[in-house]
Amino acid sequence: MSRFRQLIDDTRTRIREIGTADLAALLAGSPPPVLLDVRETDEFAKGHLPGARHVSRGVLEGNIEDIVPDPATPVVLYCASGNRSALAADNLQRMGYRDVVSLAGGYKAWVAEKR
Repeated sequence: MSRFRQLIDDTRTRIREIGTADLAALLAGSPPPVLLDVRETDEFAKGHLPGARHVSRGVLEGNIEDIVPDPATPVVLYCASGNRSALAADNLQRMGYRDVVSLAGGYKAWVAEKR
């Protein structure tokens, strides 16, 4: 197993992941969670989830307090496949954000399941 895979697997033991059906239900709720796309700008431009805000993974931690000032606010993170968003969720939790989840399978899963 690669070191990267080990890192991701270890990270997933510390975070919460949800599937696309659960995310669809959350987004239909009131109020919906803050939905953050942590992919690169070009990936976001090619398509993204409705209502998502783009914050590249590389600047997320430095900008999160401006985007989500209250660490109790529900936040859903996603990327292309769920790896970058898992790492991001772990960091946000370490920064004191208490209701953070990552979309399992990422944008690819959302598109594949025609959400």
